[in-house]
Amino acid sequence: MNHFFIRRNLGWLWAIAIALLALTFPPAAAATGAYQMPMVSPGAAPWIIDEANLLSRLNEGKLSSQFEQLATDTGREVRLVTLHRLDYGETPASFADALFEKWFPTPVDQANQTLVVLDDVTNGAAVRSGEASATLLTEDIATSIAVETIGVPLREGNKYNQAFLDASDRIVAVLSGEPDPGPPVVDQSFEIEGTFATAEETAENRGNATIIVVGFLIAATVIPMATYYLYQSLGG
Repeated sequence: MNHFFIRRNLGWLWAIAIALLALTFPPAAAATGAYQMPMVSPGAAPWIIDEANLLSRLNEGKLSSQFEQLATDTGREVRLVTLHRLDYGETPASFADALFEKWFPTPVDQANQTLVVLDDVTNGAAVRSGEASATLLTEDIATSIAVETIGVPLREGNKYNQAFLDASDRIVAVLSGEPDPGPPVVDQSFEIEGTFATAEETAENRGNATIIVVGFLIAATVIPMATYYLYQSLGG
């Protein structure tokens, strides 16, 4: 038994500890800001930018066709953007505002535009419209679409395709001058239990994981030294 033995054992024990830390506290996925989004021009596709890959190809085509037909019939345009993670401090609403200003910088460009944004980390959605479209797609309707038409299917099990199809049907109807079909009917006879951990539960789990890792690091230092001294005491 010698110092090489201790160093060798410490080496692989520390490697295991570092791996445990990486699993416990994985690096955050790359965030997306409005400045990173590709440019879009009024009157032209794309109508859908599915950065989070939430839509099936079939439904993405169906939504694109609906929005293109709406633009042809009314001159009002709708674009749907999905994201996997927002920049720190950003919300779906603030992102939608920034992207709306980037894509449509003048009041004339903005007038007949509507932008729907969803972040799949928080499942938060936002709807932003220009002045002309907002006369039909009012603030109350836009909020209802984000919170209810999109939000309800997501709370029932992350049904993204259903949420977007329902939102598209409602937005297209309203912007076409038809009566608002309203939000989906929610069954209030039972309460759906949340499947996501609360902030307190997440913090508690992280705290427990930290204690385990710290304990492992201490053991990684103490055990080889104790083994060495035991070996020496036995005449090794």
